[in-house]
Amino acid sequence: MGKFMIYHNPRCSKSRQALEILKENNCEVEIVEYLKHPLSRKNFENLYAKLSSSDREKILRTKEADYKQLLSEGAKLKTVSDLYDAIEKFPKILERPIVSTDKSAVIGRPPENIKSLF
Repeated sequence: MGKFMIYHNPRCSKSRQALEILKENNCEVEIVEYLKHPLSRKNFENLYAKLSSSDREKILRTKEADYKQLLSEGAKLKTVSDLYDAIEKFPKILERPIVSTDKSAVIGRPPENIKSLF
């Protein structure tokens, strides 16, 4: 298996479970705590391009208060650039965990979804 990157929030149980699955499968993992180290626009665009269309639809945590705040401010979330701008302003709305390889990425909800990358 190649190298995996996990966009991780250690306070999130699903994110911790996904990381544990990677470790149990002896995967080489780079952990990115995206709340401490936000993604650049280019990194976000590359990550977004690796997601399936169904995962792209789930990229934002729509139940977060910050998401509702964003909508109340009139945000348009139609382009990748719009999504990045929203995540840059409110990083907690990025769904987690996201696990990627050189070629593809998945949202680890449920955490078992990441096994499709093996």
